[in-house]
This record gives sequence, C-alpha cells and structure tokens, in this order.
Amino acid sequence: MKNNSNLVSIIIPTLNSAHVLEYCLASIKTQTYKSYEILIIDGGSSDNTINIAKKYHCHIFNNPLKTAESAKAIGLKKAKGKYIALIDSDNILPNKNWLSTMLIPFSDPKIIGSEPLSFTYRKNAGFIERYSSLIGANDPYAYISGNYDRFSQLTQKWTNIKLPTENFKKYLKIKIDNNQYIPTIGANGTIFRKDFLLKFFKGDYFFDIDILAIAPKPLYFAKVKIGIIHTFCESSIIKFITKQNRRLCDYFNHIHERKYDYSNNFNKNIFNNLYLLIKNNLYFSLYSLLIIPSLVDSIRGFFRKPDPAWFFHPLACFITFWIYLYISILNVFGIKLRLNRNQWHQ
Repeated sequence: MKNNSNLVSIIIPTLNSAHVLEYCLASIKTQTYKSYEILIIDGGSSDNTINIAKKYHCHIFNNPLKTAESAKAIGLKKAKGKYIALIDSDNILPNKNWLSTMLIPFSDPKIIGSEPLSFTYRKNAGFIERYSSLIGANDPYAYISGNYDRFSQLTQKWTNIKLPTENFKKYLKIKIDNNQYIPTIGANGTIFRKDFLLKFFKGDYFFDIDILAIAPKPLYFAKVKIGIIHTFCESSIIKFITKQNRRLCDYFNHIHERKYDYSNNFNKNIFNNLYLLIKNNLYFSLYSLLIIPSLVDSIRGFFRKPDPAWFFHPLACFITFWIYLYISILNVFGIKLRLNRNQWHQ
C-alpha cells in the first residue's frame, strides 16, 4: 500500500513518445521506493504512447496546449503527492534506488528541492547523448554561458556559478541568495516539495526554471550525488536541430507567460533590442564562429575522458549559434515562429 504522507507524484509530459517512454516507465517500476503515482500528461499522441502508459497503469490526462510546460501545469494541479518529480519521457532512472536516494535531502526541512548531480554516461549510447553527459548540458549555450546544472567533465564542476555549498555524504546542499545568478535547475529528474511549488504556481504553464528565481531568498537546494540517463537526441543531428529550434521558439512564444523576467530590458525599440542581442551573446558568438575555441575544448575533454563524441561540440555550437541568431532576430522585429507540434516525435 502506498504511503500517501510521502507520496511522490511523477509528472511525465508526452507527445508521440513511444520510442522512449517504455524505457522510462520500466525504470520507474523497478524502484525500491514504491510510494509514487505516475501522471502521463499527453499532448495528443498518434503513436503507441497511450497504450504504453496504460500498460504501466499510469494516470493519463490530456494536454490541449501540447507543450511540456502546460503538461507540467496540468500535472501539478492533478498531483496528490507530497513531492513532485519532474521526469521527462526520454529519461531513464539508472538504478533501483534512484528515487529513495533523491528523497534523502528532504530530511532537512530547509531543502525545497533536489536534482541529480550529473547525466549518467553510457559508453554504448548515441554520440549526442554521450556528448551531453560529458559537457553537463543539453544545450552548448548553457555550458558556454556557465549556468549549466550537471557535472561537466571539462570543468569538473556542476555549474560555473559560485554558490555557497555544504558537502554531505549523499548530496551537496547549496544556498541561493538574491544577488546570485541561478543555474538552469529543473526537469530531467528534479524533485520539489509540492507545497513550495504551489506558493508560486498559477496559470496554464509551469516553467520549472523560473521557480527558484521568483521565490523569496535564501533558498536551499540539494544536488544529489547520483545521475539520471537522458537519451537526448541519441545520435540524430536532425533531432538536435529540431530541439534547439523548439527550445528558443518556445522561449520567445511564451515569454509573457513566464513568472520571471528574462527579457534583459528588451522593449519596442528595434535598435536597442539589436544592441542587447549582440551584447548578451558576443562571447558565445565568437566562441562558436571561430571554431578553434570549441575545438580546443573538445581536445581537452577528450584527454580527460576519451570519447569521439567530444568532437560534436564545435558542430553543436555552430548549429546552435545560427538557430538562435535567426530566431532572435525574427523576435527583435516582432516575428514569432509557430511550431506544428502534431508532427513532433521523441
């Protein structure tokens, strides 16, 4: 019987996720910690996603707005648990004690959330999955800007942002104050206290990375010394391009629904916006276009942990630069790209 006082509500957004979902759900079912419910929030899948969810006795809800953020909002409203686990359909829990280990920090009443320290490295996985686990980010822009949130083999840190940290046996306890930048914490196995989230959540979209930014400080958060598998793009460059395009389109299309202002003083003045676009992204632009800096990092990484996946880094930066530049310029001129999510497949 489930212990409802410590129930974990696992929220999984889906949209044509049959290719990855069964691996995710099978890994959840092997957990030694059994007090959980699984909420599948589906955006209208036309593949076998729903049948797989039914096979694993998940609670299934419709997501008419289709995005992952709208799915999380629905899941949070429907969840019965004390804790909310944000797990993506392309995540796999790497061992049977993952969930119980992730809950250890909550014995400290000050800690409001926990997140795996790393992306689990699998030597036989697709080269883009391996690349992401090696640099500690799914988006090279996050790595280069220093606000990534998973352990990087290059820097030997989980973020370049300096945060007061206490080192415990199973986790790092970090303190976040008002005057600090905040890493991109959220999703891919992040767990929050539900009562903490409900203080700040309202509306039809839940942007997990906004919560720590808008909540009163100081906040205490745990980086648990464990990984999570993220089968990010596997070995598909086309899928990588699609996800980078979707990432920035969603950012601009839903910027007014965000609970935290990421606009960096953008306004209706086109010249001001172009200036801010160049200023805020100059380092990333030079790093990506000159090729040599990203190639040097690939070589450095290869010597730290030999894997040819490191040499995707220059191409990943180059692709990301042009996609982000194109979509950002369109946004400066008030043009927003609308995505057809009916064609999306994980």
